[in-house]
Amino acid sequence: MPPTLASLVHHSALKLTVRAGRERLDTPVRWVHASELTDPVPYMEGGELLLITALKLDAEDADAMRRYVKRLVGAGVAGLGFAVGVHYEKIPEALADAAAEEGLPLLEVPRRTPFLAISKAVSAAIAADQYRAVTAGFAAQRELTRQALSDGPEGLLSALASQVDGWAALYDASGAVVATAPEWAGRRAARITADVERLRDRPAPASSVVGGGTEDGTDGTDGEDRVELHSLGTGRRARGALAVGTASAPGTAERYAVHSAIALLTLVTERSRSLYGAEQRIGAAVLRMLLAGQSDHARGVAGDLYGGLLDAPYRMMLAEAASASAGRARARGGADSDSGSRSGSGSGSGEVDADGVEAASVVLAEAGGDLVGGFVEVAEAAAARSGEAVLVVPDGERRLVVLAADGGAVVTACTRYAHTVGIARSGSEQGTDEDELVVGVSAPAGPVAAGAAYKQAEQALSVARRRGRVLVEHEEVATGSVVPLLADDAVRAFADGLLRALHEHDATGRGDLVASLRAWLSRHGQWDAAAADLGVHRHTLRYRMRRVEEILGRSLDDPDVRMELWLALKATAAVTASAGE
Repeated sequence: MPPTLASLVHHSALKLTVRAGRERLDTPVRWVHASELTDPVPYMEGGELLLITALKLDAEDADAMRRYVKRLVGAGVAGLGFAVGVHYEKIPEALADAAAEEGLPLLEVPRRTPFLAISKAVSAAIAADQYRAVTAGFAAQRELTRQALSDGPEGLLSALASQVDGWAALYDASGAVVATAPEWAGRRAARITADVERLRDRPAPASSVVGGGTEDGTDGTDGEDRVELHSLGTGRRARGALAVGTASAPGTAERYAVHSAIALLTLVTERSRSLYGAEQRIGAAVLRMLLAGQSDHARGVAGDLYGGLLDAPYRMMLAEAASASAGRARARGGADSDSGSRSGSGSGSGEVDADGVEAASVVLAEAGGDLVGGFVEVAEAAAARSGEAVLVVPDGERRLVVLAADGGAVVTACTRYAHTVGIARSGSEQGTDEDELVVGVSAPAGPVAAGAAYKQAEQALSVARRRGRVLVEHEEVATGSVVPLLADDAVRAFADGLLRALHEHDATGRGDLVASLRAWLSRHGQWDAAAADLGVHRHTLRYRMRRVEEILGRSLDDPDVRMELWLALKATAAVTASAGE
């Protein structure tokens, strides 16, 4: 600790004697300053031991001494040292009384003690205190490094909390609490998540000081904690944040510990590019092996990198940055035939109120237009919080593949993120030229079914892209009707081309071949039932079907022809329904 007036009084070589203010001898001394000015206050910073000989002071004038002492106390002077045997043989009573009234420590300096000796003693004590602080800081740094290497971020936080005699918390890129130390600090850490989110919006590195406790001490403290927040990461956006709560401002040793923790956590959260690139190459190789049906080789290459992810049911997600203008065009063309919601996940979101739209719009603003990058951050943050393994592999420049445990936190977080993006998109009054997020999710797959899962995810992605949806799960495609899929432009063009001759025939008033064909196909070729539906004789219906064959040049006995005609009729009906709406 820094030197105090008491330590100087107890210094055997200085021979100082206390004449007033004994109750304040524990005051720290920041420096020693000698001045004979009648008003030295403009040259003081506070915390100094002022040494005088009263060369220019009338130390026996009571009023003058009261004014002099008041000025020193107001400037934060730690104490006053008076050299006797120079101009005064002893400390004048007027000065001693004034110091006693103001509670200013007054030390008598004997003639044989030069002011330089006192300055040297204070300087040596300050240097020794700083050396102890630096030494303690290096020791703390070694301990934090050891804990980080052996026990990860949790061990580091525990060591840091012990070093600062307080608590510490780690937050991920989304502002959620990842870990705390000690365990009882979880509630305090959760209360300042809003401050963490504000810090995240500032360019890194950033820091701030906030209050995290309650004034009534309901958390077991007598007052409000002083909480320092520090962003983690070296990029434009913070990769996390560190909160350190203490009863008062940290000292030098504690400051060393905090900055060491920041550096170590930054290394943990912001991994080196070479390591990250190596992990991505391993992930890409593992994915290729899985898709090739070589699950045993994939597990051998992955080792413990992805835990038991490759041995348990998982979901495969394909996330793609689709052109915003193309996505909106597709949505206008096919959304009306889609019974699902455009604004979210496969479960649908229902009606969206204004507050929901405003809150969701924040997601788009924070993502800075890189919604696929935001999707990756959400997946990795959820994996970090839950301890789940996740495999993220870029698939070209605008797409990525995510492999995550079925029913786990990663899939849930990614689905929620897509749902929120969908709300923001549907609530936007004006379009944007930035890319839009499109996600396809496979059904749960086993260890050897990666190829099938990839195809399922691609099918779901294609449906999401065509319908203007943010996310579609394969279960929707597999269990729903095929009719909404007929809204594709290519299917419409095929239907128009196949049925054009029949529509042209009917337009001349020479019959109703299209309606007759629809009735006959809907009754599976049963003449009597189809004729009854149309209100005509079965021979009339037979004649019309022969005309259909003649005009189209195809046989209705061919099941492929009947299938194509039925799908063409359904596609035409879907277009008519959309136009009517």
